[in-house]
Amino acid sequence: MHQPDIQARASLYFPYQVYPYFASKEATRAAADTVTIVGAGPIGMTLALSLANMGIKSVILTAEQQLSAGSRAIVYTKRSMEIMQHIGIAAPLLQKAYPWTAGNSIYKGKVCFRMDAPVGEHDQFYPLNNLQQNYLEELFVNAIAANPLIEMRWGNKVVGALQSDEEVVLTVDTPEGEYQHTSAWVVAADGGRSPIREGMGLWMEGDNYEGRFVIADIRIKLPYPTERLAYFSPDWNPGNTILMHRQPDDIWRFDYQLSTDVTPEEALKPENLCKAVQDQLDMIGFGDLEWEMDWSTVYSARALTLADYVHGRIIFAGDAAHLLPIFGVRGANTGFQDAMDLGWKLAGVLQGWAKPEALQTYSGDRVGAAREIIGEAGKSTRFMAPPSTGFRLLRNAVLSLSLEHEFVRPLYHWRTSRPHAYTKSAWNSVNDDNAVMPQDSENGALLPNFKFANGSYLNDYLTGKFSVVVFGDQIPAVISSEVAALQAAGVPMQIIAVSESETVAGADVSLQAASAAVQQRFQLQAQEVYLVRPDQHVCGRWLQYRDHAISACLNPLLTAAVAAA
Repeated sequence: MHQPDIQARASLYFPYQVYPYFASKEATRAAADTVTIVGAGPIGMTLALSLANMGIKSVILTAEQQLSAGSRAIVYTKRSMEIMQHIGIAAPLLQKAYPWTAGNSIYKGKVCFRMDAPVGEHDQFYPLNNLQQNYLEELFVNAIAANPLIEMRWGNKVVGALQSDEEVVLTVDTPEGEYQHTSAWVVAADGGRSPIREGMGLWMEGDNYEGRFVIADIRIKLPYPTERLAYFSPDWNPGNTILMHRQPDDIWRFDYQLSTDVTPEEALKPENLCKAVQDQLDMIGFGDLEWEMDWSTVYSARALTLADYVHGRIIFAGDAAHLLPIFGVRGANTGFQDAMDLGWKLAGVLQGWAKPEALQTYSGDRVGAAREIIGEAGKSTRFMAPPSTGFRLLRNAVLSLSLEHEFVRPLYHWRTSRPHAYTKSAWNSVNDDNAVMPQDSENGALLPNFKFANGSYLNDYLTGKFSVVVFGDQIPAVISSEVAALQAAGVPMQIIAVSESETVAGADVSLQAASAAVQQRFQLQAQEVYLVRPDQHVCGRWLQYRDHAISACLNPLLTAAVAAA
C-alpha cells in the first residue's frame, strides 16, 4: 500500500487541497455500460465529461490525491476551447485565462519573425489562451463533482491490468491496501510514463531528440503583453533557446534549453535555476525586478506514438498514446482531440448502435493525426533544439541571415497545433459530392463555425449527435424519413436547418442567418447538405441529396440491427 497524500503542495499562487482517497476491502465491478478511465489529468477528465454528455457513466482512477504540480500545459488552442465548450467549462476557463494572438522570435535583440494569428468574425474563441494546468484541472474536478454520471476515486494507483475477451481486471493500490476492479472497457490516460502501457510491453515509434529543457515558473511583474517570446542563442545560453509565456497571477513561464553537458539534477539545483532566470532577466533589461521561484522541472523533446491505440478492451489516449514536443503547443491540445474523437465512438459501442469495429476508427483517425503532428513537430524541434552538428549549422545560418534578410525569417515559424482533418476516416462517405465541393470543409475536416445574429455559434449545436445540416428553408422528405428511422433505432441524430427562415418544418434546430453571409462562409453552390459527426467533423456532403445517402455513409459501422431499421 502506498502512503496517502496528507500535505498539500506549496505554491505562490494556487490553493492546493488534498482530496480524500477511496479504498475498498472487496473487489468492485463497473456496470456493463460504464467506462473505467485510468488517470485524472486533463485528457482523462475531458473524456469522462464527454462521455457523460452522451449519457455514459465512468469511473476515474487516479494515483494522486491533489492536482498536478506547476503550470505544465498552459496554452490551449481555439480547437481545444471548442472542446471545452462542448464539455461545459469554457466560460469559467475564460474568466481566468489570458487570450493571445501573436508571438515574437528574437535574435541578438532583434525581432526577426512575428507570428500573428488573427481572430476572424466567426471565431468563437481566440486562437491561443494561457492558463496553468492546475487551474484547468480544478475546473474539471468541479464539473465532475457536479455530474452524477462520473465517480472519481482519488489515491487509487493501478499497478496491474489483466484482460480477457470480455473484460479487464485492474489491480488497484490504495493507502489501505489493494483491491481489484473489473470493467468491460478501460481507457489508459495515465500519462507519458503510462504504467499500463509499460506493463503491456507496448513500444512507441518515432524520434527522441537530444534537446532537454527546464521549465521554471516564477512570480514577477513584467511589463509585457500576453505573447509568446522566443529568444534564440541568448548571450547567457549560447546556441540554445529560451521561451517565455505570461500566465495569470503574475506567473511567468521560462522554458530554457540545457547544454548537453548539464545534467537535469545539476540544472534543478536552486543556485543554478536562480542564475539562469536572473541571467535572462538581466539580458532583457529587468534584472533589478524582484521575483520568486514557484516550480521547476526538466523535460525532453520527444515525438513518439503507439502504432495502435486500441488493444483489446484497453484503449490509450493522451500522453499514454503519444509523446509530442511542446513546440507549437501540441501535447494537451492533441490529447483533447483524442478524447473528443474517442468519446462518441465508445458511447456508440456501449449504447449498441455502433459496431465494436468503430473503436478501431479511433485508432486510425488519431494515429494518423499523431503521425502528421510528429512530422510537423520534428521540423520545429530540429530548429528549436538542433539534434546534430548539421542541423545546428543550418539553424545558425538562418539566425545570422535573418538579421538582414526577410526571405529566411519564415523558417522561425513554430507550426502551431491545428485540428487534424480525418480525410482517410472509415466514417467518411465514398459516394457523395465531396470531390467537387470546397476543400476547407472536406470530408474529415471540421465544419467551419458560424456566428449568428443572436450571438450563438453553429458549433454550439453540433455536439453529441450526428447532425444533418441543411442549408435551405426546406428539409427534403427523404432526409426526414431517413433520420427518423435512424433515431428510432437508437442512433443520436438531429436535423439542423440554416436559412433566412425563423422556423423550418422538419428541422430539430432552425438557425436563422442572412443568405449572403451563409453563402460566403460556406461557399454554397446549391442547397447543400452536410453530415457532421458528433465531434463536429464532416463525414459526408452533397450538392443535391440522394436517397439513402446518409445510411449508406453510416451503415458500414452501425450494428446490423440498426442498419436494417
